[in-house]
Amino acid sequence: MIHGLPSMKSIKSLKSLVKRKTNAQEVSKSGWKMKPFLALMCTALLIFWYKTTNIQFEQTEIEETDYPFDMAKESEAVNDKLKGLPRGIIQSRSDLELKPLWSRGSLRSKGVEMTNRNLLAIPVGLKQKGNVDALVKKFLPANFTIVLFHYDGNMDKWWDLEWSSKSIHIVAQNQTKWWFAKRFLHPDVVSIYDYIFLWDEDLGVENFNPERYLKIVKSVGLEISQPALDHNSTEIHHKITLRSKTKKFHRRVYINRGHKRCSNTSSDPPCTGFVEGMAPVFSKAAWLCTWNLIQNDLVHGWGMDMKLGYCAQGDRTKNVGIVDSEYILHQGIQTLGESVPEKKKTARDVGTRVSCIDSKTFSILILLVFTK
Repeated sequence: MIHGLPSMKSIKSLKSLVKRKTNAQEVSKSGWKMKPFLALMCTALLIFWYKTTNIQFEQTEIEETDYPFDMAKESEAVNDKLKGLPRGIIQSRSDLELKPLWSRGSLRSKGVEMTNRNLLAIPVGLKQKGNVDALVKKFLPANFTIVLFHYDGNMDKWWDLEWSSKSIHIVAQNQTKWWFAKRFLHPDVVSIYDYIFLWDEDLGVENFNPERYLKIVKSVGLEISQPALDHNSTEIHHKITLRSKTKKFHRRVYINRGHKRCSNTSSDPPCTGFVEGMAPVFSKAAWLCTWNLIQNDLVHGWGMDMKLGYCAQGDRTKNVGIVDSEYILHQGIQTLGESVPEKKKTARDVGTRVSCIDSKTFSILILLVFTK
């Protein structure tokens, strides 16, 4: 070994040191290269978190407007079984609005969401699909939530309609609309809707506009109402439901022949305070009363129209009425049950129909039916 020159061992250790230093520098360089990617990932996660939280906050604001805290107070003290829940968390009401999983795209705009929401509920069968499609399309521009009660079980064959995926579909074989309404339109579920339209499927709406209709209803204070029937309708049972061509709306009818006479002094249905069961429209308060009036074993609803005046939120002769300027055509097509219909009654027959039976006799008949 020559003095003054490094040994082989020291050369190896020096190379090892240089190599470690080079590796450390490379790791440091690669770490710096990764930092922009990590920063980008963190930024994306923060944006996603912010967007999700913001959507949830806006949705909470909407729901708080729908169900304010003072609205829930009335039911908080009712049930002792709820005492274990924290104060203020109880939510006693719901709605029939579809909620999106992530995006706000399918939510209604916030301005529309807060006001003027109404509900259209119809019992439907596949044979009336075309008519129901035309009917629903009249209501969609007016901010209506649509509920279809499928009594024939054929729900899957409705998906080809453009509005079907945005509607609520409920299926139960061979059930009537009153059965569906009692079970699925509880007042606490429909409390955000200003008006509930509980209509049959065989109504023609060529001369009907829901927005103009509701404007009239609100302006004259009708809690329970229905559109007048066109004189060409094939099912007319009471003269009061016939359209008057000279009026915007009416609350009573005048009959001067037969056993049942209707005049200015009449105060009972069907002279006044009366709408028929095929197309009733209820205010929120009137529906709360009507839902409780519907008996759990009610099927066809015969006689219900005679009793709806009890839910008029006051004087039935003032708060129940027929809107003439927005009218419908009752086609009288029976598909539920498929039984052979009786001879159809037109406007010419209705005077005789009304005079044949008065409200007292009708009530006695209904009482006999229920006490069988």
